[in-house]
Amino acid sequence: MNSDAMTRGLLFLSLVVTGVPGNTAVICAFLSVAYHEGRLSPADAIVLHLTSANLMVVCVRCLLEVLATFEIHNVFDDTGCKAVIFVYRSSRSLSIWLTFLLSAYQCLSVAPPGSRWAAARALLAQYLAFIFLALWLINTSMSAAPLLFAIGARNDSRLLQNGINVEFCFLSFPSKLSRDANGAAQVGRDVVPMALMATASLVLLAFLYRHSRQVKGLRGGGARQGPSAERRAAVTVVTLVTLYLLFYGVDNGLWVYTLTVPQTLGSSLYIHTMRFSNIRTLVHRLTLSGRSQCFSPDVVLRVSCSSFH
Repeated sequence: MNSDAMTRGLLFLSLVVTGVPGNTAVICAFLSVAYHEGRLSPADAIVLHLTSANLMVVCVRCLLEVLATFEIHNVFDDTGCKAVIFVYRSSRSLSIWLTFLLSAYQCLSVAPPGSRWAAARALLAQYLAFIFLALWLINTSMSAAPLLFAIGARNDSRLLQNGINVEFCFLSFPSKLSRDANGAAQVGRDVVPMALMATASLVLLAFLYRHSRQVKGLRGGGARQGPSAERRAAVTVVTLVTLYLLFYGVDNGLWVYTLTVPQTLGSSLYIHTMRFSNIRTLVHRLTLSGRSQCFSPDVVLRVSCSSFH
């Protein structure tokens, strides 16, 4: 095994060691809450669904790549490539859309009672199961290309003409137009929820800033106080969104680059950089998710909602 393969295997092994136990622990914690309380709040249900999608990404992509890199087990024949890439793309895009859904729900949670936005939040909570189903249908249908074009890696120069090299597999498209169309669809599917997520986060930050000034005015500006819950919540929101946009921005930028070259690269270095960067985002988001739950807008509203009336 050469040094590049060893390094790649160790990097993805680090994600497996971090991501699998961490996401599993979060899932077990929410299932325990659901068992003892009989239900989950809409925000908790979204986080549980999101963590399950993240676990699928880590297991399907990272774990199988580690097994194949160290020649423990290899599922990357034609059928295995179709299944692995389809499940990975579906769960990855589902993770992005669920993150936007969580951001939108948290943004709606700061709406004053009786407003149209509060009614929208109640409607979202009421039809949450149907929203989950719709997201699954949309993302799986937009990930159908690997079922048609994914094949196991082999020594065939024709695969480099309109294909994409993902190390153990190739996505061999029949024409450059079909490859570019599929790539544009993948980018659009990621960029739309990320833009909406950033907008929802900016609205939430604006609310937290205004709320912080209102609370500060009620308390008086004379006493020196430590960081407020609003400020901690704002820092958490900014950190999460910045990490998300940074890593997935790099991911999509490199993906667009692979579509602009006239012939797919013989080496999959760029693909692995993309994959490692966006899966690492899941690990960072998992690390910060506990803090974001502690300082969510729901908590801020319960602590000092009297300042709005």
